[in-house]
Amino acid sequence: MRELDEVFAKLPHSRFRSRFRLGDGERAYLEAKGIETVLAHGRDFIERRLAPAHPPNDGKQTPMRGHPVFIAQHATATCCRSCLAKWHGIPQGRPLDERESAHVLKALERWLRERQHG
Repeated sequence: MRELDEVFAKLPHSRFRSRFRLGDGERAYLEAKGIETVLAHGRDFIERRLAPAHPPNDGKQTPMRGHPVFIAQHATATCCRSCLAKWHGIPQGRPLDERESAHVLKALERWLRERQHG
């Protein structure tokens, strides 16, 4: 598994990853609910949509808008198992372990906190 600093150093060089921004609706939702609630949603999304060895609709399970975590997942390449393998060095074909799930959540938290107020 790659260190987050290494992953975050490479993300801005991806035209696709660097285009993601929180829209007004996602930013308002983050402010209204607070970072801890939004991250709790993120934990649930990871558990249901990313942690299984073979998530249903893998590669298409993360919407492109509608929740701050969805935007953060695309921006941090934590949106599907193939992106986790390519960008984070987390292998496909087996469930995420606790350390890997925590890594994904830390990536989401870091990205969201960096954009929370600006």
